[in-house]
Amino acid sequence: MGEIRLGDIIDDFCVKCKRIMNHAVVSMLNGEPAKVRCRTCHNDHDYRHEQPPPPKVDTRKQALFNEVLAKVTPVPVGAPVLDAAVEEPAEEASAVQAEEAEEAEKAEEAEEVAPKKAKTAAKTMAKGDAKTTAKGKAKAKGHK
Repeated sequence: MGEIRLGDIIDDFCVKCKRIMNHAVVSMLNGEPAKVRCRTCHNDHDYRHEQPPPPKVDTRKQALFNEVLAKVTPVPVGAPVLDAAVEEPAEEASAVQAEEAEEAEKAEEAEEVAPKKAKTAAKTMAKGDAKTTAKGKAKAKGHK
């Protein structure tokens, strides 16, 4: 192929399509394409010489992650997986038990209150609709 001119079709990595696609040369600098336009998405960008941009992963973070993984002892494939139960200090264990006991008491109280509320609701329904009571009539008229 000869010399590249404006409007020629060349392959380049499109930053929008994330692939090597056909591009049209838009501008030239010193006989080399400077800017190109993707013929698929019509995005203009610098000529990249068919090279994708470097990954955005920070190499320092990747190195630290690999270091942490190297320190972890791998579990053999055939070995049974054991749950490593972490023993809590006695104070923390008693505090957890106390919280569980309080929650159980609250649940019991809620069970005792529920029948009382049902009885109250039944009495209210027996008296009749709220609009028929004196308070209901006053509220409907806008009085306190």
